[in-house]
This record gives sequence, C-alpha cells and structure tokens, in this order.
Amino acid sequence: MKQLKNPTKKQKIEIRRQKLKPESWLVERDTGQLLVVVSREKGQVRRLRWGA
Repeated sequence: MKQLKNPTKKQKIEIRRQKLKPESWLVERDTGQLLVVVSREKGQVRRLRWGA
C-alpha cells in the first residue's frame, strides 16, 4: 500500500459526489481517471471513477 494522503479540494468534491464523507477517507492513488480512497476507520478500499 502506498503512502496515504489527505484529499485535496477537488478530490473532496469528487468523494462527496459519490455520497461519501471526505473527512472519513484518505487518498491512496489518483490517476486522473481513477481515485483510490481508503477508509480511516476500517481500512476499506474504494475505487471511484472521476465524473461517474
């Protein structure tokens, strides 16, 4: 697993669009088409498509 980072403002907006709380998620990877986030509490991994 890569270094987890806090989401940027654009990433927070995208996480919110997916009906998730941005403060509960950390960003593992952002490829431009795919945003991979990890839950702070449980370590659950979600793959979000940008603009989907």
